[in-house]
Amino acid sequence: MPVARLSVADIERWHARLRRAGKLDAGIKNLHGALRAALAQAQRWGWVSSNVAALARLRTSRTQKRDAMTADDVRAVIAAAAAFDPAAGLALRLGAIAGARRAELAALRWDDVHGGELTIDSAIEVLKRGDGNPELRDATTKTANVRTLTLDPSTLELIERVRFEREQLGPWMFGIGDDLVNPDRIGYWWRRAREKSGIDTQWRLHDLRHWSATSAIGQGHDVRTVAGRLGHADASMTLRTYAHAFATADQAVARGLGDLLDGVDR
Repeated sequence: MPVARLSVADIERWHARLRRAGKLDAGIKNLHGALRAALAQAQRWGWVSSNVAALARLRTSRTQKRDAMTADDVRAVIAAAAAFDPAAGLALRLGAIAGARRAELAALRWDDVHGGELTIDSAIEVLKRGDGNPELRDATTKTANVRTLTLDPSTLELIERVRFEREQLGPWMFGIGDDLVNPDRIGYWWRRAREKSGIDTQWRLHDLRHWSATSAIGQGHDVRTVAGRLGHADASMTLRTYAHAFATADQAVARGLGDLLDGVDR
């Protein structure tokens, strides 16, 4: 269809088709933004008289806010993964402890762990090719940030155990040989462990990251530290994304202040 014939109704019907195809609000918003920018350029060049994408209404789905995974859920799925592959158990534990994204887990090398800390500085990007075979690229993280996180003793011990068994297979923590690791491998481990553990099948691998952030905030850790561990560009992003988690921390603050006034020694 020539861009000059596009109407607001065409754009909104396109949104509806994307939604019926299973596209989530965030994905639709990204696509809409790209089209809006393209039509803005077309308007500057005189190809169209108005930017219909700017006039179209971008609806949002009414979805019930889901709770975060429980610690029991997280322990169960990690144990299920470790039962069929210790490397899978380690990958899911790092997803929970470090809040690492799937593509970041795939990019981890053994030398990213040093001095009790984990450095996350890249992510495996999947490029689709015309023949259907994905092409992998070692790219920057989603926010192009490099972050270094302290790991707990149990996670460090698990890394050393898996490293002893697998380091001779190649430089990648979750791969074999020198080839880049497809993030789909981590996704497969997650689906298999989720099934074996019996947790809610609606939980996603990304929910380990949400659990990490929600639990840390709920424990009263400051938002800048949590944002740094997640690799957020700034703390305001963490505040927006995990605003619901601050209710638990706020309750702890209220109890603590009340205890001080009541002379309660905890």
